[in-house]
Amino acid sequence: MNTVARHSTGPEKASACSARFDPGNPRRAFTLIELLVVIAIIAVLAALLLPVLSQAKARARTIDCVDHLRQLQLAWHMYAHDNDNTLVANNFVYSVNMGSSNQPIPGPDKDSWCHSVAPLDPNPISSTNSLLFDYVRSSSVYHCSADDSTVTGKPGLLRNRSYNMSNCINMEQVDHFTKETEIRVPTKLFVFIDTSADAITDPTFGVVPLGDFFQNYWLDIPSDRHNTRSCNLTFADGHVETWKWKGPKTGRIAGSPSNSDDDLDDLRRVQDCIKGAGGN
Repeated sequence: MNTVARHSTGPEKASACSARFDPGNPRRAFTLIELLVVIAIIAVLAALLLPVLSQAKARARTIDCVDHLRQLQLAWHMYAHDNDNTLVANNFVYSVNMGSSNQPIPGPDKDSWCHSVAPLDPNPISSTNSLLFDYVRSSSVYHCSADDSTVTGKPGLLRNRSYNMSNCINMEQVDHFTKETEIRVPTKLFVFIDTSADAITDPTFGVVPLGDFFQNYWLDIPSDRHNTRSCNLTFADGHVETWKWKGPKTGRIAGSPSNSDDDLDDLRRVQDCIKGAGGN
């Protein structure tokens, strides 16, 4: 035999329901003061979390940039391996009038690891304009994800390149290495470097050596867009480093003199990683 429970539908039940949904019950909704408290708590949490999220995004961009540079450096090694240790050419160069505010002008236009003028070129990197493309097979590898600069006249189009190669790597105009086997201390020779969006033109990163009349001048300007004034660069042994600069680099132009003791220290640090320095 089943026992059936009897449910009251009398006035007691109706009274309880009415009390629960009584519009005059002060517990039915938040008061204005309670809403303001909730809004204040949300605002405090947002203020605490947004900087953390921003820092996390910046770190992710730095990691992505390091990965792109590592892929380019690997392509650089593979090219040399496939070409009897001959380093990829680096001979698409713009000329800079040192100490002048004049824009760089076209110079030698020969074979190069990349043939693009970053501020002006609307075309993606491909096998038609890069000797290394067949080893990376992705145009995005040539671009730093933290580089938000766009092509001149095309505000919605990101530039196709953020990186330059050291002018001591198989560049005809200066004292350079032609073969990978000529590099005595590969851990001290930089190859690719994240370049300032304000100064980038051709794909070559020029460094004036110590002893030159312009030894205190930046021929090209490195970027400082990572981790509060930092830059990523590769070395001939394959590793990638993130360098924190002492002085800011944003807003500088190619061929400008060092503008402080800190900036000169940064320049000397780069000069120590080219041919003729650091054991090379």
